[in-house]
Amino acid sequence: MNSDTGQSTAPLAGLRVLEFSHTIMGPCAGLLFADLGADVIKIEPVPDGDRTRQLPGFASGFFATFNRNKRSLAVDLKNPEGQAAVHALVGKADIVLDNYGPGTMERLGCGWEQLAALNPTLVHLSLKGFLQGPWQQRPALDEVVQFQSGLAYMTGPPGQPLRAGASIVDILGAVFGVTGVLAALRERERTGRGQRVGSSLFESAAFMMASHIAGGAATGDEVPPMTARKGAWGVYDVFHAREGEPLFIGVTSDAQWRRFCDRFCLEELSRDERLATNPQRTRAREWLLPILVDHLAAYSHKELVAGCQAAEVSWAPVGKPEELISNEQLLAPGGLLDVALASARESVAEQVLLPALPLEFGDERQRPGLYLQPPMPGQHSVQILRESGMDDAAIAALIKTGCVVDCHEAG
Repeated sequence: MNSDTGQSTAPLAGLRVLEFSHTIMGPCAGLLFADLGADVIKIEPVPDGDRTRQLPGFASGFFATFNRNKRSLAVDLKNPEGQAAVHALVGKADIVLDNYGPGTMERLGCGWEQLAALNPTLVHLSLKGFLQGPWQQRPALDEVVQFQSGLAYMTGPPGQPLRAGASIVDILGAVFGVTGVLAALRERERTGRGQRVGSSLFESAAFMMASHIAGGAATGDEVPPMTARKGAWGVYDVFHAREGEPLFIGVTSDAQWRRFCDRFCLEELSRDERLATNPQRTRAREWLLPILVDHLAAYSHKELVAGCQAAEVSWAPVGKPEELISNEQLLAPGGLLDVALASARESVAEQVLLPALPLEFGDERQRPGLYLQPPMPGQHSVQILRESGMDDAAIAALIKTGCVVDCHEAG
């Protein structure tokens, strides 16, 4: 690690992670460790590396998003010599993480029991579709468990289940997994031994449904999709300005309601005793909202924003992802990182601003930064194998046979 970058003083500096992963859940867990200062070694298949590099369409940004601050070792784990090379790294590792399908790591000679025999202090994070149970051998995808868990049902309108607009289950499963690893590391301080930690897509999605389950039990009613729910607030909707531009407005207290009415010349509604409290306004939504929709449509978007700010009520434009790179909040120091896009084999000149981890540390409120750009396949192979104690002749032999790919040494 380069001490000049600040990585050596980051919270998880000194930890080494071996990452066997692809797509989002595993790489996201590795990203969390890497951004927080751990030395994350991404173990990639030869010759072209993680297949996520080559995904088309909306998935073409996955690799750049979730693989910064990592080093790459490209090695053939189906070859006994490749397995031996990785096993040599295990003794100095603290954490192994994988999100391969059930049984894959065992077939590659890198399952929990196989690696724990080499290093009893190792913590192995296994990121799968399901935790222990009758479904534990099933493969799964973020979108699959969104439908299984009820998340898609809650997101879409009645009769039209819809996946969420981001891979939130993959990311939440990664966050839960990293949380479990940090707990296991804490336990290792007491016991001196590592352990396997499991995190999953399905159970992560089910956890997000807990409040809906509890709400249904509390009310005795079947839980409707969010688009058809009985709201908790009387004014909590998207309205359209005179230009047709949408704006979300949320009025969540009685004091806010009075300020809102004063600011937008709604004195008659402010005096209406049927609307004095939020529960009353919630019951009146059927006739109240059409009045507000028509009234607010006379204001320009700029006037609506200014009015909401003056009334101190919650508001938000209906933003698009690409607009975040010019967002004044994210443009604060450390909010956006200038990340290079990467292809399967070579760096691409184009850079993209991506959000940093949503964390800050210390009195200076330091944000986790960018230490390394997403690597090319095998970019650090020679460097990593040297660190394991392998001599240059042995490394050259592995490269010559194609068991290891050395794209070039990063230096």
